[in-house]
Amino acid sequence: MAGTSRPPAGGRLLADRAFLSRMLSARAFSGRASSGRVRGAFVLRHLVRFVISLAALLVASFAMIHLIPGDPVRAALGPTAPVELVAARRAALGLDQPILSQLASYVRNVLGGQFGTSFLSGEPVGEVIAARLPSTLALALLATVFAMLVAVPLGMWAGIRTENGRNRGTDAAFTSVTGTAVAVPEFLYSIALVAVFAIGLGWFPPAGKGGPVSYVLPILALAIAPAAMIARISRAETQRELGSDYVRLARAKRLPAARLYVRHVLPNTLTATLTMGGLLLTGLIAGSVLVEYVFAWPGLGMRIVESITQKDYPVAQGVILVYGVIVLTVNFLVDLLLGVLDPTSALKES
Repeated sequence: MAGTSRPPAGGRLLADRAFLSRMLSARAFSGRASSGRVRGAFVLRHLVRFVISLAALLVASFAMIHLIPGDPVRAALGPTAPVELVAARRAALGLDQPILSQLASYVRNVLGGQFGTSFLSGEPVGEVIAARLPSTLALALLATVFAMLVAVPLGMWAGIRTENGRNRGTDAAFTSVTGTAVAVPEFLYSIALVAVFAIGLGWFPPAGKGGPVSYVLPILALAIAPAAMIARISRAETQRELGSDYVRLARAKRLPAARLYVRHVLPNTLTATLTMGGLLLTGLIAGSVLVEYVFAWPGLGMRIVESITQKDYPVAQGVILVYGVIVLTVNFLVDLLLGVLDPTSALKES
């Protein structure tokens, strides 16, 4: 009968394939949409945390000048300063206003780029920061790049060479040297480098910012300890990857070692290294305070030491706020970058 006639076998096969193709396309679209929602939620979550952290930093920097025992204006101007001068300076800084009014005024000024004026020089704090921030950022960024370029290959080489307990001498030397290097603070490296390479050998200037040569010792002083830390992490990550199934399969297929390590193992070790690199940059910016002081480097670190010792609180307040914003921004960007490079981190958080 015409109503019960069955289509030919070839037609059914084509119909089944078309149906399967539509199902796969719908599933792929659904997967992409779900992935987009997860990433959007990931970005939004970190953005909210970033904004909350900025607000907490703003309040903390405001509270700093109010937590100083006694009268900060009196402390800055000295015990012999006339009462009228102290009162006038307090009024100029708005410190005679109610605390909530001071907070509102402070937030409004900071958001408008106004950080107040220096107690000592009368310069706008924003101009002081703008003049010195590039020197600090240049030092921290160059030290970070140097540390990463040295530490990642070194850690990977050590991981490959000491795989499965081989070359115990290399293992002991690597562990001892990097462990010691991590434990030494930056300012001791600064003093040692100046004593050996500037005063002893005369190869580099002992202080100041001049040509490219003047960058060498401050960068080394900042980068040695973080490079040792990153090398240890890179080594551990490399050894973990070398025990993976895909590495055993690649070796069974006699994939060239250089191709295996560079194209397959290295990218999988960079997630933890990149995370550490972000923390490293923020740590270097904070750690540059003493290094800049030792090398008389004209950056924010040098200025914050001067402002604290001279009780120039508006400058110290502004510099600390800028340091905090840089640290929070770098951490936020690193979180976003990790969400792109390692989507499982976004899925885990969801």
